[in-house]
Amino acid sequence: MSTSTIPTITPTPEAQASAKWGKAAWLLLIVVCVVVALDGLDVSMVGVALPSIGTELGLETTTLQWIVSGYVLGYGSLLLLGGRLADLLGRRKLLLIALAVFAVASLAGGLSSDPTMLIATRFIKGVAAAFTAPAAFSLITTNFAEGPARNRAISIFTIFAASGFSLGLIVGGLMTSLSWRWTFLFSVPFALAAMILGFFFIPKDGRSKTGGHDFWGAVTLAIGMLGLVYTVVSAPAVGWGSLQTIGGLVLSALVLGAFVLIELRVKHPLIRFGILREGGVWRANVSAIALFGSYVAFQFILTLYLQDILGWSPLAMALALLPTGIVVLASAPFADRLIDRFGSKRLIPIALGALAIGYLLFLRIGTTPNYVLDILPSVLLLGVGFGIGFPSVQVQATAGIHDDEQGLAAGLVQTSSQVGGALALAVAAALIAGAAPEPHATSAAMLDQFRPALFLSAGIAVVGFAVAAWPRGRNRAVRRAQASVTEA
Repeated sequence: MSTSTIPTITPTPEAQASAKWGKAAWLLLIVVCVVVALDGLDVSMVGVALPSIGTELGLETTTLQWIVSGYVLGYGSLLLLGGRLADLLGRRKLLLIALAVFAVASLAGGLSSDPTMLIATRFIKGVAAAFTAPAAFSLITTNFAEGPARNRAISIFTIFAASGFSLGLIVGGLMTSLSWRWTFLFSVPFALAAMILGFFFIPKDGRSKTGGHDFWGAVTLAIGMLGLVYTVVSAPAVGWGSLQTIGGLVLSALVLGAFVLIELRVKHPLIRFGILREGGVWRANVSAIALFGSYVAFQFILTLYLQDILGWSPLAMALALLPTGIVVLASAPFADRLIDRFGSKRLIPIALGALAIGYLLFLRIGTTPNYVLDILPSVLLLGVGFGIGFPSVQVQATAGIHDDEQGLAAGLVQTSSQVGGALALAVAAALIAGAAPEPHATSAAMLDQFRPALFLSAGIAVVGFAVAAWPRGRNRAVRRAQASVTEA
């Protein structure tokens, strides 16, 4: 099939809002869903392999976190830039190029024996994902009308994300049983397949005709975010009070401050800050920080706990966490109906509340847990929280946003997710390293090393729930009504 026969989607709102989508709409949705499934597959496979990587390469906990944080560094630092460039340069072109880079980096990581090189490939994959993720999501929000059609598309998108994650746990366990290297190599054919499908089935969108080129804004944003995320994830190793950490935070703040000044003055800003005041964008971003920040830290802790303390195999650990993915898969088909009926603003607090309860229940854990009584309740609640929370946050973050800024809105919420995850993971790793027991310590002593980090995950979720549930909008409306009556 030549590029001239690439299918296009009928742009009429009636066709988009219809429960029956055309062939072109389904083909586009399948491609972007393969992309998000690939991201989930890669992240979960590497998470399962962390203890094996650490054992073979002799990595400490603070160094091991860089296998995750290297990805987060590239992903969280450049998501905003990726989202805006998707709007300006064309989502199709950006997605295909980034998928090619992702495939090459996966291959290089699987063949590497040097820890520095391994972390570098993870960083490059994060950079690639920073361009694929907002491009893929904004292809949905610009091709499916806001309302039931878009909610349904996002719900399907969530199913694939959960499928990739849950399948990645099982595949990661199987691959790690052979060699942790296969957890990197396994993604290569999937990335190539997504690239080929995208070439044929993603409609051409071209460059934006309304946006300009904010070169210095792009440079200062990239440098500032890279510096901030790098400083945060490096802090556990060098110390939060060290000159490197304090200096890095100050320099990053200065560069980001320069970025803000540029955006306020330039004719065509890379980021229009007024977008945060539209709809529920700012609240959705805060919720994303709590949702992903608490979970990334918890997954890191749980992986080390099950394999290092309990001595479970990678496959056994993957099977233990599989119910989370199953619950998300089971709930995702109904998520759009729940959002249509109750609204994302009501569902987000419920999701964060389920996560908070799951983390708090896990604090009961001991060195000889009963899986059904001690682990499974938390695993199931995590599935409920993500099954409801993920699509609700995505819907709220992009509701009411013009098509020209859908990539920016998607980039904002995903940046919040990744930066929140990076910060929570860095603090969790610091807490674990700071409470490290003596060599040949008992299992109980090793478990005590993880408890402060478990409290951290629970605390993040509780704070997120409190912010999401706080009825600020209602209070402002009441105050405005009272002021009007007084003036009258």
